[in-house]
Amino acid sequence: MSPNILLMAHVLLGVLCLLGAVWLFVETLHISDANLSRVRCLSRVVAITMWIGYAVAGYFYILHYAPDKAVILKGPWPFAHSVFMEVKEHVVIMLLLLVTYLPIAAQSNLAHNAGARKLFLTVLALIAVIAFFADGFGGVIGMGVKVGLLSK
Repeated sequence: MSPNILLMAHVLLGVLCLLGAVWLFVETLHISDANLSRVRCLSRVVAITMWIGYAVAGYFYILHYAPDKAVILKGPWPFAHSVFMEVKEHVVIMLLLLVTYLPIAAQSNLAHNAGARKLFLTVLALIAVIAFFADGFGGVIGMGVKVGLLSK
């Protein structure tokens, strides 16, 4: 599969995870017995989307990232890899743990348990913030490759 397709799929899945988390946050703010099943289903979709995005990124990283890394490290923005990629690699692990927790937490009765609902909303907010920053970090990494290639 083309590296560009893999990279675009990774970005798309990450953005879908972010949008799904925001949608789920709003659904949870207005939780009732009527939308509880939708919240549970959407929590699984967000988790699955994130895990597929992570698998696609891992596949890209193992097979195609080495030349990009070399370009970044030899270019004018070596921090794009040494800081942003390294931080992103570690922060995404927390994101995976949080999205994995969503379907588990959604099994409680969020419509009637205020404590569980508050925890669920906190986890969703963390997912959205981390996903937003991961997306931005990916942009910096991409620009690192671009400015590295342009500087040759």
